[in-house]
Amino acid sequence: MNLQQDYLEKFVKRYNKRTQNSKEFAQKYRPIIADNRASDGFNPFFKEVFYPIVAKQSFGAKVWDIDGNEYIDLIMGFGINLFGHNPPFIKQALQEQLELGIQIGPQTEMVGEVAELICELTQMERVAFSNTGTEAVMTAVRIARAVTSRNKIALFSGSYHGHFDGTLAKAPTENGNFHTLPIAPGVLPNFVTDILVLDYGNPQSLEMIKAHQNELAAVLVEPVQTRRPNLQPKEFLLQLRQLTATSGIALIFDEMVTGFRIHPGGAQAYFGIQADIATYGKIVGGGMPIGVIAGKAVYMDAIDGGIWNYGDESFPQTKKTFFAGTHCKHPLSIAAALAVLKYLKNQGSALQQQLNQRTSKFVETLNACFEEEELPIQLAHFGSVFGPAALGTDEVSDHGAATASMDLLFYHLLDKGVLLRGAGNFLSTAHSDEDIEYAIQAVKDSIQELREGGFLPSISLKRNAVQVV
Repeated sequence: MNLQQDYLEKFVKRYNKRTQNSKEFAQKYRPIIADNRASDGFNPFFKEVFYPIVAKQSFGAKVWDIDGNEYIDLIMGFGINLFGHNPPFIKQALQEQLELGIQIGPQTEMVGEVAELICELTQMERVAFSNTGTEAVMTAVRIARAVTSRNKIALFSGSYHGHFDGTLAKAPTENGNFHTLPIAPGVLPNFVTDILVLDYGNPQSLEMIKAHQNELAAVLVEPVQTRRPNLQPKEFLLQLRQLTATSGIALIFDEMVTGFRIHPGGAQAYFGIQADIATYGKIVGGGMPIGVIAGKAVYMDAIDGGIWNYGDESFPQTKKTFFAGTHCKHPLSIAAALAVLKYLKNQGSALQQQLNQRTSKFVETLNACFEEEELPIQLAHFGSVFGPAALGTDEVSDHGAATASMDLLFYHLLDKGVLLRGAGNFLSTAHSDEDIEYAIQAVKDSIQELREGGFLPSISLKRNAVQVV
């Protein structure tokens, strides 16, 4: 048995013992739960450790699994938990609303104040609420098409806008020509016929938009893509704003991740660009399901026909598109959102600035470690979002030696109590200096163990010689 096989067998045995109940849970319920998260990235090489950690409780920056193991959480609800898990001020708001009941049908009492705070922080004019980010994006695109009377939309490779069929497109190149295809079986080709998938940050994409300006209802953009946090093309966005404004194209910012995280006003405030429509979720819901569509009145009036008053001859005059949802403005979601928005307003931009600085230091420290260890890994961050500097876009990575080593690093960190994923990790205000130092040390220890197991190359003899001197 070679060094790698021997090491891997011992590690798998150790990891399985540590997370025994999570593995048994996965096996027990796999026949009845169809769960994409339980199969994404499946690698036969790691089959015996390929199962989700099952959480039992969480608080602050930590999660505990059903085996009693403690983890420092760097996934943070895929970006939801800016303040950590179960923050007291949100918990109190939810408890108070539960005492009052869950009234669906009548208007929720706090929704007006929530809408006012969203408009105040984002500088948008009107707001509508949905249940999820996917619904918010779907609605924003529908609004843009209704108002502009155009069909096409443009979006960018590498972005993620939820699982609405109308955004699940890719544009492979054949003989130098682009053509749009669904990204998965079950998405009908006609759903993506009117989508242009362009290269983000590339000036040629602006030329493509200009060439189709009379057909485009909207350009949908994730200002900084979670998959590529190193790509922060401010000048491109400024030019895009100018082009869309001149051409009567709705500029839609998908701020599910950046909204309220990079700045109280989101990426729009950070880059100094006002979109026509923006979609929000995650942080603003305080852990409860929510989607927000905010924008200029000329677009948002398509939801309800526009503003009218009592006591005069006014009435809804704008032609409406279709919008509905039983759980939109759910009392618990709105109660949590009010608590979050009040907290953000009271804290001001210092909250984001301090967290962004801590994340920058964290990423710099890890990158210095990777350089010291001569590993081809580099992290990037945008505010408190961090991940690999380059992760590709729509291509499925192979499972070669390098990929296997990185997968093993991920499992070693889990084994040491650090919960994270490949792209889209987050620091929260609940992470202490001790938490961050523990995560850094866990990375260093994992690298050393993988090197001893033969999964990482030995540091060069030349470098070792320098160290000895």
